[in-house]
Amino acid sequence: MNIFVFIILILVAAMAGFAGGVFFQQRQVKKMLIENPPMNEDAIRMMMSNMGRKPSEVQVQQTLRQIRGAAKAQANSKKKK
Repeated sequence: MNIFVFIILILVAAMAGFAGGVFFQQRQVKKMLIENPPMNEDAIRMMMSNMGRKPSEVQVQQTLRQIRGAAKAQANSKKKK
């Protein structure tokens, strides 16, 4: 009887560790994406150039700020729920 309790405790601990690890990893990835978004200045310049316009540095920085602001707003709205 004791061996079955021991096995069940090991399985419960393994599942709890897995769930905790997934939760922690997901939180770290979201934090990393907010701090370092995948869009950088070069990607924005290329995107604007492909649309047929030559972007100024002010436009590039403004677009980058908007992207980062939207990402932070989305993260904060999810955090409040």
